[in-house]
Amino acid sequence: MATVSLAGRVALVTGGTRGIGKGIAIELGAAGALVYVTGRTMKSSNGKSGSLEETAEAIRQRGGKCIPVRVDHENMDEVEELFQRIAKEQDGRLDILVNNAYKGVEPILSSSGKSFWEVEPSLFDDINNVGLRNHYYCTVHAARLMVPRKQGLIVVISSAGGLRYLFNVPYGIGKAACDRMAADTGTELRKHNVASISLWPGAVFTETIQASENSVGFRKMLEKYGKPETPEYAGRIIAHLAQNPSVMDYSGKIVLTADYGDAHSIVDSDGQPAVNIRSFSFLVRQAPALSWLAGWIPGFLKLPYWLFHQGGNKF
Repeated sequence: MATVSLAGRVALVTGGTRGIGKGIAIELGAAGALVYVTGRTMKSSNGKSGSLEETAEAIRQRGGKCIPVRVDHENMDEVEELFQRIAKEQDGRLDILVNNAYKGVEPILSSSGKSFWEVEPSLFDDINNVGLRNHYYCTVHAARLMVPRKQGLIVVISSAGGLRYLFNVPYGIGKAACDRMAADTGTELRKHNVASISLWPGAVFTETIQASENSVGFRKMLEKYGKPETPEYAGRIIAHLAQNPSVMDYSGKIVLTADYGDAHSIVDSDGQPAVNIRSFSFLVRQAPALSWLAGWIPGFLKLPYWLFHQGGNKF
């Protein structure tokens, strides 16, 4: 359960009607922050779950405060208006931005198994107009509020798809760019005491994956992964980062939720630590002939970062 440590902070979570975004918003609200949450659906209809009102209610049930705002993150005018509203209502204050909005899940699932030339090139826009371009715009607007105050945390939700091939070509391009954005914005923001981090959650079994008829392959991947993270786990990590006095040590870097959780004894909602993709036990489990060894390998034995990075070596 989250510790109330973000009282007085103002947070913005984009794309918070379901999945990881909803989980992050709930945990930040439970930790005491006032959370602005954006999405395209204010109120559910036709019996479908996934709305801003549902997220806001979940936050309130945890004792938090939420301001839901309907925003189309493909429309940069609406994005700018969002930040203008926050600046007006919060006297220019924004402490935390979580760039999570993403429109690419269904396009990824529907194009599964096809090479890039076998699908329309518009797939790139379907995945990256919201999942990259919008993140940059939000980061610019957030920095304009954070820099004058000399404090703030900007997090972009990325994945191992930024390191090596995963799902499809546009997905990898977008995630690699998100990682680069965190690194380069972190360089320019450092002297202003504003942290910029790329966060890699592990495999997360979201509502969209559960409901989609095209997610068979993804479900098999999750089964091989082991215990998926809950959507709330990334929120617990961000809530801790936001009140960590050493947060600037992570700025400009990629942070794995499981690594940070291990280092700070943060467990998931089931009371168990998250699966770490750097752990030797996890890596051995991926080889069927060696999987029996996994249970004998201590969890603290992990692949060094320098060797892990070689998975994406392009030289």
